[in-house]
Amino acid sequence: MKNTNTNGIFKTEKKNPADRMDQATLASRAILEQETAARQKKTARLRQLRLGQEAAEAASAAAAPAKKRRSQKRK
Repeated sequence: MKNTNTNGIFKTEKKNPADRMDQATLASRAILEQETAARQKKTARLRQLRLGQEAAEAASAAAAPAKKRRSQKRK
C-alpha cells in the first residue's frame, strides 16, 4: 500500500507560481496585440476615408467658379 502513495498516483502536483504568471503574461500580450492590430486597421480605414473626402472637397472647390463680390455703393 505504501508503494502507491510514493509513486505519486494520488498526489496532486503543486504548480509553480511562475508558470501561472507566464500564462497571464502571454494572455495579456495576446490581448494587447489584438487591440493594437484592430486600432491600426481602424486608423488606416479612417485615414483613407478622410483623404478621399478631402480630395472630393478640393475637386468640388476647384470646379466651382469663385463668386465675385459686389462693391457696395456709399451713400
